[in-house]
Amino acid sequence: MNEELAIVSTSPHVRTPRSTWGIMLDVCLALLPALAAAVWYFGTRALALIVVSVLSCVGFEALMRVIMKKDQTIGDLSAVVTGLLLAFNLPATLPLWMVPIGALAAIVVVKELFGGIGQNFANPAITGRIVLLLSFATQMTAWSAPSGHSWGADAIASATPLKIISGEGALPSLMDMFLGRHGGSLGETCALALLLGGIYLCVRKVISPLIPVCFVGTVAVFSFFYGGMDANFMVYQILGGGLLLGAVFMATDYSTSPAYWKGKIVFAVGCGLITCLIRFYGNMPEGVSFAILLMNLLVPLIERACAPKAFGKEKAARAKV
Repeated sequence: MNEELAIVSTSPHVRTPRSTWGIMLDVCLALLPALAAAVWYFGTRALALIVVSVLSCVGFEALMRVIMKKDQTIGDLSAVVTGLLLAFNLPATLPLWMVPIGALAAIVVVKELFGGIGQNFANPAITGRIVLLLSFATQMTAWSAPSGHSWGADAIASATPLKIISGEGALPSLMDMFLGRHGGSLGETCALALLLGGIYLCVRKVISPLIPVCFVGTVAVFSFFYGGMDANFMVYQILGGGLLLGAVFMATDYSTSPAYWKGKIVFAVGCGLITCLIRFYGNMPEGVSFAILLMNLLVPLIERACAPKAFGKEKAARAKV
């Protein structure tokens, strides 16, 4: 006689009609404004990079599930989200054949070899980006200025705004920074598009605004005092680089960020501090990816330190004394 096994777990028991597919679909929808801006500013080359990245991530996940003899999970759209975020962290000039290498690191190494969605120790897209940066530093830092909406692939070589602040070239206006008319990776340039996506995710309650606000706020405060209380310098630091992309879409990853509100604050402030330390005292103008990755590794310790105490535990401890 076959008996069904009942799984019993401790409270609290939270029930929700939301599924992984629904959450990932919301993230994809939130990324659409940034995707449209990337194609508008960087042309069909951007679209090609995005397509190759998404197909590579989905393909590697499907292949790994077959090899590991596990149920297919490509239908939950998590690989699509990883592919989009990986592409958004790439310059428009990157050779297409390099993209699958980043997808391999993101999906195979970081995600599937650790058990699949929810089991990864770090954000897959960020890890894929860092692998590409360390492997192909020249190509990953060959930024291009937006070519307008001509749909051409002959983008003009350009430094990123954060590099320009260090003394290279003419600095774009704050309006250009906000709208995305400056050099950088595909998905990081248009602050307006990223903010629209972030607001959508908050309204849909897919993410909490706590991590993005604390992350960006920490960078803002640090930059304000580092820049001699120059408000313009602070705003350029917020709008430049991958800060908004990382704070809204990657630092908020469920699997690699703390679950409790105290932990979220510690995690976000740590991301902001490390970002500023790398930007201002390191040998590179950007540090968002490395900051999030380092804080991802510390999440288990943060969770242990910031987890709420069980009811009655503190009282029992005092009774023993």
